[in-house]
Amino acid sequence: MAKLYFYYSAMNAGKTTTLLQSAHNYRERGMRVAILTPRLDDRAGTGRVASRIGLSSDAIAFGQDEDLQARVQADIDANGPLHCVLVDEAQFLGRSQAWQLTEVVDALGIPVLCYGLRTDFRGELFEGSQYLLAWADEISEIKTICHSGSKATMVVRVDEQGRAVREGPQVEIGGNERYVSVSRAEYKRVMRGEGRIDPAQPQLPL
Repeated sequence: MAKLYFYYSAMNAGKTTTLLQSAHNYRERGMRVAILTPRLDDRAGTGRVASRIGLSSDAIAFGQDEDLQARVQADIDANGPLHCVLVDEAQFLGRSQAWQLTEVVDALGIPVLCYGLRTDFRGELFEGSQYLLAWADEISEIKTICHSGSKATMVVRVDEQGRAVREGPQVEIGGNERYVSVSRAEYKRVMRGEGRIDPAQPQLPL
C-alpha cells in the first residue's frame, strides 16, 4: 500500500543524496519516478537537484501556489504510470501542498518520499515540515553530527564572521557558506553570542 514518508534532518546530512539513491533504485528496476523541487531553491539550477557529493538529476520545479496533485496527474497523463514521487527541500511546501501529497498517496496510490529540514535557524518548524510531521505515514531522521562531535539537530544561520544570526526572513536560500548544523547545546551557546562558528569546517585528507 502506498505511503507518505518524511525524512528529516539538519543541513548536510545527505538528504538529497538519499533521495537520488532512492530514485536510482526505482529506475534500476524499470520503474518511473518524478522528482519535485521548489522553484525558489535554484542553487543547482531551476528544475535540477544536486547533492554535495556530486550526484544530480533533472526534476520538476514547482511554485509555492502550485497544485502538486494536479502536477503529478499531468505528468502521468503525458508520460505514463509513476511508481514513486520524491520531493526535495520539502520544508518549503505549503500546508495545502502537503495535503495534496497525501492525495497523491491516497487517491492515486503512489508512494511519496519527502526530504527536508525540520526546523529553521530560529528553531521553529517550517510550514511544510510541520504538516508532514502531522500527516506522514512514516517519519525518519537522517542523522548528522555537530563539529563538537555530538548529534546535530539544529541549524544556525551565520554572518560573514561566523556569528549566529538571530533575526531575518525564515527562507533565505544558502548552503555551507550561510548555515551550520549543530547540536542543541551548541545552538544555545552560539545564539547567546558565546563564540563563532566557521561556516566551512576544515576537511581532513582521506
